[in-house]
Amino acid sequence: MTTAVDASLVRLLDSPGITGLALVDAVTGLTYGVAGDADEAGDGAECAELAALIAERLGRAGAEGELESVITTSTRRHHLLLSVERPAGDPLLLTAGMDRERTNLALATRSLGDRIAEVLA
Repeated sequence: MTTAVDASLVRLLDSPGITGLALVDAVTGLTYGVAGDADEAGDGAECAELAALIAERLGRAGAEGELESVITTSTRRHHLLLSVERPAGDPLLLTAGMDRERTNLALATRSLGDRIAEVLA
């Protein structure tokens, strides 16, 4: 059964090079929806754990404010964790797997950040 979140995530797949997306609770790792290749989007619990670890280490290093995004690259792939604030409840993470040869990372990150409201509506 497809949820409204899944359907909204599917619309985000039209960005060039994006192969998989997931919307994840940043605290619990619960996955609310997935579109495209779930393996490319990443495991929700692992993504939440990674974001929490990085935010903690940044805080220890003196960084102020909330974690905005984490980008991991390899020779063939990009993986994005984008923090998404919402009016009530725990923050969310939009996770995205991308084909490095077909994706402009800066444009994809900006586009997904601008369009996340579509998923939360």
